[in-house]
Amino acid sequence: MHSFHLAVLQALGKREPEQEREAQAWIESITGERFPEGVSYEDALQDGVILCKLMNIISPGSINKINPSGAGHFKICENLNKFQEACKKYGVPESDIFQTIDLSEKKDIAMVTSTIFGLGSATYKHPEWQGPSLGPKPSEKNQRNFSEEQLKAGQTVIGLQAGTNKGATQAGLNMGASRKILLGK
Repeated sequence: MHSFHLAVLQALGKREPEQEREAQAWIESITGERFPEGVSYEDALQDGVILCKLMNIISPGSINKINPSGAGHFKICENLNKFQEACKKYGVPESDIFQTIDLSEKKDIAMVTSTIFGLGSATYKHPEWQGPSLGPKPSEKNQRNFSEEQLKAGQTVIGLQAGTNKGATQAGLNMGASRKILLGK
């Protein structure tokens, strides 16, 4: 489902400046607002305002109230929680969504970027979204339907991956040293 780079990015928790620039450009193209000049990527996203605005454009009305910048730690966390919930509802896998502390305390900015890519990827599954997407297109479910006859035929096949047991017997099998039992001593 994810590109190799996202998996590596997520697994290592290592920041990738190129992916952060891609995520920032994607957000700016959708919101129509540039990140504040001279402010780092994580500082621009930290209060959740930009992320909430982004989510409301992608999925209108998904976040009812956005707390303004500088509203205090609790309100910032509230913004981030609303964004995370909206991502889940939109179809971003829960495993791809950062923890509040990852951004509020800058613990894992790579995971935040991974979430943004997850959201960008989820837009492919929403035909009502006409804006740009980000990241890999999610794989489609490839469901196969087998007839009863085909399923029964599959049950008669014996897998020989582990070899065959033809001629195998436990007769004469001796494990370890034999033990003598002495009675009456």
